[in-house]
Amino acid sequence: MFKFFGLNSRDLGVDLGTANLLVTLKGKGIILNEPSVVAIDRRTREILATGHEAKEMLGRTPDQIKAIRPLKDGVIADFTATQLMLKNIIGKACSRYNIRKPRVVVGVPSGITEVEERAVEESVLQAGAGEVYLIEEPMAAAIGANLDIAEPSGSIVVDIGGGTTEVAVISLGGIVVSNSLRIAGDELDEDIVNYIKREMNLAIGDTTAEQIKMQIGCAMPLMAEASMEVRGRNLSTGLPETVVITSTQVEEAIKESIEKIVDVVKLTLEKTPPELASDIMEKGIILAGGGALIKNLDKLLSLRTEMPVYIAEDPLDCVAKGTLKTLEDLEKLRTILINSRRRS
Repeated sequence: MFKFFGLNSRDLGVDLGTANLLVTLKGKGIILNEPSVVAIDRRTREILATGHEAKEMLGRTPDQIKAIRPLKDGVIADFTATQLMLKNIIGKACSRYNIRKPRVVVGVPSGITEVEERAVEESVLQAGAGEVYLIEEPMAAAIGANLDIAEPSGSIVVDIGGGTTEVAVISLGGIVVSNSLRIAGDELDEDIVNYIKREMNLAIGDTTAEQIKMQIGCAMPLMAEASMEVRGRNLSTGLPETVVITSTQVEEAIKESIEKIVDVVKLTLEKTPPELASDIMEKGIILAGGGALIKNLDKLLSLRTEMPVYIAEDPLDCVAKGTLKTLEDLEKLRTILINSRRRS
């Protein structure tokens, strides 16, 4: 059984995202926001870089250096790399703010298995934590979006991260219905890469695809079509080439994945008890995560569900803020912590 104490300056909140790793500290808010990327020397297994520095190395490293995203679809794909990345990034936070053996709350996907839970716990403990608590990302996102999760009326949160889309109906401090779809921001990037390869005979990297998604990606046509220049390698000549892609083309590229995200939201609503469904109809759907910023996604969801849809304030930071708010009232919120329930 875990013991809970009042919040102190040693408490850290972590959003262990597929795309980004955010660390929060009491009184400081978000103190680190780094890409979930690590560069490792293949021969010595020593860490060479993490975060922004490592992301710059993606697709550019010589044979002896491996730059990877150690999390895939919201869970740990490379345990050693994740452990090294966490140790480095949490170590940065601890040294900068003179923290030793922090207690850490980590946001994890709601579809995580018990084996994956233990892998996350072990990684964070190996990174220097004194105690580790896990919270489901949609619950953390709801808390971070300032929803009152304890009230008896229902709320629904759609958290579209890098690796997973989490949809959860929350009432009385618990998740009543939830679905986890391993299609999110990374899949949309891949869709764009494949579309440009297929339609324009051009090879581009994931970083370029992400820039396209962020700048002109949309779920429905924009009022005025947008476009941008894209540089890549012509697959026929092997030479660098620049093409122009439009928002209409990007909409077409990501359409199938967007439809799957819409479908999982509708499926969750179909499984929601009628009493809570009426609450949701009144309150609307809350969008969080980086995917919430895809232009017109809120309008498409509203059209398909016939419900109001709202984008959370600072959607990228909702899970991170939720982990910190959970630490502020651990005694009250202990029942929502995954490993607390498992070990009680």
